[in-house]
Amino acid sequence: MIQGAGSNVGKSLLVAGLCRHFTRAGLTVRPFKPQNMSNNAAVAAGGEIGRAQALQARACGVPPHVDMNPVLLKPESETGAQVIVQGKRLTTVRAKDYAALKPQLMAPVLDSFRRLQTQAELVIVEGAGSPAEVNLRAHDIANMGLAVASDTPVILTGDIDRGGVIAQLVGTQAVLDAQDNAMIRGFLINKFRGDPRLFDDGYRLIQDRTGWPGLGVIPWFPDAHKLPAEDAADLGGTRGDGAFLIAVPHLNRIANFDDLDPLAQEPGVTLRIVKPGQPLPVEADLIILPGSKATIADLTHFRAQGWDIDLAAALRRGARVLGLCGGYQMLGREIADPEGIEGKPGSIPGLGLLDMTTVMTPDKRVTETEALHPASNTRVRGYEIHLGRTEGPDRARPLFTVNGQPEGAVRADGRVMGSYLHGMFTEDAFRRAFLASLGATPGNHSYDQTVESTLDALADHLAAHVDCDRLLNLAQT
Repeated sequence: MIQGAGSNVGKSLLVAGLCRHFTRAGLTVRPFKPQNMSNNAAVAAGGEIGRAQALQARACGVPPHVDMNPVLLKPESETGAQVIVQGKRLTTVRAKDYAALKPQLMAPVLDSFRRLQTQAELVIVEGAGSPAEVNLRAHDIANMGLAVASDTPVILTGDIDRGGVIAQLVGTQAVLDAQDNAMIRGFLINKFRGDPRLFDDGYRLIQDRTGWPGLGVIPWFPDAHKLPAEDAADLGGTRGDGAFLIAVPHLNRIANFDDLDPLAQEPGVTLRIVKPGQPLPVEADLIILPGSKATIADLTHFRAQGWDIDLAAALRRGARVLGLCGGYQMLGREIADPEGIEGKPGSIPGLGLLDMTTVMTPDKRVTETEALHPASNTRVRGYEIHLGRTEGPDRARPLFTVNGQPEGAVRADGRVMGSYLHGMFTEDAFRRAFLASLGATPGNHSYDQTVESTLDALADHLAAHVDCDRLLNLAQT
C-alpha cells in the first residue's frame, strides 16, 4: 500500500507506474483504492470509480472495475458529498456526518479488496490523504484502517518538491500509534529536482530517526501532464502555445476535466484554464463549459465572476461555445431541481444560448456510449455520468446520434453546441475533424498511444529509481 505523508504527493502516479512495471514483469496486477474523493470519475462496469483507478487499471492492461475503488466521494458543496459505494450512489452526506457512516463502509471495502486478491498475484493499494490525520483514525477505511484490517504492508511517500519532507515522514511516525507504525515497512521520496545525491544526508537522517528503510529517491517525472489528472488542484494556467485559443472556466465543482487533456496536447492549440476572478478571454476561438458536480451552484458562481458577460462578448467576436455535461445544461433556458437533488428545490435561468431546458431527476445515467458525429461522419466512444433530463427544440439538431437517437444540441447558427458525452476528444479522428471545422490546425498524434507510451516511460522511471525487487518482497511477506 502506497500511502502519502500528505495530499498530492504523487500516490496515484506511483501506483500507475508500479502497476505497469510489475505487469510488464509478467505478474497479474490490480490497483485498489479503498476510498477516493474526486469529481473526476470514470465509468467501470456500469458504475463509477475515480479516474486514477481507471488509469491504473489501464496500466495493468485490464478494464476498470468498481471493486478497484469501492468508495468514491463526489463533493457537491463545501460541506457535503455524494457517496458512491461499489459503483452506485448510496446517499448524499454532510462532511460532519460522514464519520457515522464509515463503519458501514469497511465491509464493502474489504469485500472488493478480497475479490481483487483472488484475481491477482499482486494488488497495489493507494491510500488517501495522509495517515498523519490521526483525528480521523477512528473507523478509517482509507489508510491505516484498511492496512491493519487486511494486513497490507505500507510504504510511506513524501513530496520533497513542496519542502519539509523530513518533517513529513518523521512527524508521521511521531503521531501514529504503535500498531499503525508497525504497518510501515519503508519510505519513498518523490518529486526530486536536481541531483538526488544532494539529499543523501537527509535520506540517512530519515532512516536513522524512523528505522524505516529508504526504497528510493524519485526524480520529478516531467511527462506527468500527459496522463489524465484526477485532482482539480492540478488544473490551472496555460498549456500549449498554438494559435487556436480554447478557454475553460474553472468551476467550483468542475468534474471530468480530463475531457480537456487531448486538446491540451494538440500542437495547434493553446488551452487556458481561467481561474475565478479572472475574465474569460473574449479573443478565444472556443470556450468550453466543462462538467460540474453541482450545476446550479456552479452556474451561480459562473455569473458571480462576470463570465456570462465575457461569454456573450466572445460570441459577438466570433467565438464558438461547447458545453459538456453540466456545462451543456447551463447553456439552456432553465435548470429546474424540483426535488432538491443538488440542494434546495427550485429553478434557475440558464444562459439562454440553447433552446432547451433541464430537469434534475434522481435517476442517474452511468454508461459507456458509442456515438456518431454526423457532421464529420466519425464515431466516438465515450461515457455519460449525469443527473437530469434535457429537452427542447435545439435537440432537433443534435451534436451526436446514439443508435439513431439525438444526443446533445447545436444552435441554428452552429456556434453553440452541447453534449452529455465525456471522453469525445480521446478519439483522434473526431478531435481532428472537430478542430479543423473551427479553423484550428490539428496534429496527427494518437492520444491513446501518448498515454500508453507515457505509462511505459513512467514505469521505466520508477524501475530506475525505486528498489522494486524489495517492494515485491515486502508485498509477499
